[in-house]
Amino acid sequence: MPQPLTVIPVSAPVQDQPFDLIATLNSSLDATAIKLADDDVVAVSSKYASIAGNRIIDLANVQPAKEAQELAERYKMDAATAQLVLEEADHIFGGIELGFLLTTKGGVLSPNAGLDRSNIPSGKAVLLPEAPFALAETIRQALQKRYGCRIGVILTDSWLMPGRYGTTGVAIAMAGFQPIKDERGKQDLFGNPMAVTQVGVADSLAVCAQVVMGERNEATPFALVRGAEIELTDSPLSAEVVSIPWRHCIYIESLTLGMIHVDAGASAV
Repeated sequence: MPQPLTVIPVSAPVQDQPFDLIATLNSSLDATAIKLADDDVVAVSSKYASIAGNRIIDLANVQPAKEAQELAERYKMDAATAQLVLEEADHIFGGIELGFLLTTKGGVLSPNAGLDRSNIPSGKAVLLPEAPFALAETIRQALQKRYGCRIGVILTDSWLMPGRYGTTGVAIAMAGFQPIKDERGKQDLFGNPMAVTQVGVADSLAVCAQVVMGERNEATPFALVRGAEIELTDSPLSAEVVSIPWRHCIYIESLTLGMIHVDAGASAV
């Protein structure tokens, strides 16, 4: 039977320069008197981790190439931002005239390759962490050594669900537990075999963490998720473990093929 899930916010000092992420996480946990235990999952804001790792860019120092200038003009965006997206994105699908390009980065579908200009001094931008899965594993190893327990770690970011208002959470990277629970072949309540269902455990926990971490001025870059039914693992994880091939993705495959033509206004209910 499922057990109750507890999500504990963990505040930390506001940062806008590189700093020691693990030391800050340890001191933040100490300040809340939290002692990690087996099967806990620690959520870390990917932006906070990026600032720690000096992934801060001064937009005034970015020199936009011709392609970036063309993208900026077409989609009504800052040319320096367009240049950074070109450099960071694994793929650019297109954009909207609100200053955003739809991209993939590290297996995540996101606007502007995860580049963020909020909660950082004006004129600067924060890129996603380099080698996020390796970073998640480094954090996990440090915490396990300090607390003497086996845990999971996720690096979280905000995400836009297609067709819906509002941000939610997504796991940019994770370590220490299986991020996907495969239900295929198992029976549902009425004995029907599950055909395609795979539960996104890491992304679901990222959503839970994002609720208490916030998006604006909460200064809560960490969260502890306790009571989640996770399968611990020491196996190395990567984007390939959680990223679906595009031909199997209902969003990417359907929208890029665009085989059925309907009035966009008909989608409103």
